[in-house]
Amino acid sequence: MEEQNNQNEVYSKKVRAGKRTYFFDVRETRGGDHYVTITESKKKLRDENDEESFYFEKHKIFLYKEDFEKFTEALNHTLGQIENGFSEESEGDKSNWE
Repeated sequence: MEEQNNQNEVYSKKVRAGKRTYFFDVRETRGGDHYVTITESKKKLRDENDEESFYFEKHKIFLYKEDFEKFTEALNHTLGQIENGFSEESEGDKSNWE
């Protein structure tokens, strides 16, 4: 089954960030369209007393081509707010991303 999932994978980029790993994968639909999956993977211990027993907790976002522009704008705006400090205007900006 895993092999079948990788058949439609066009590109993959792995980013290690501390205890987390992020995967940015470009996949292709049966119709030939491309979409992105962003996966956060974090190693967790099943039993705190047994370091050999672990699993990976994963969270995934599917991002489709028609949403790329809005997603990118919102992400860049959000990162800008963090980097430049939050302004009172940012509270009113929430409705602009819908």
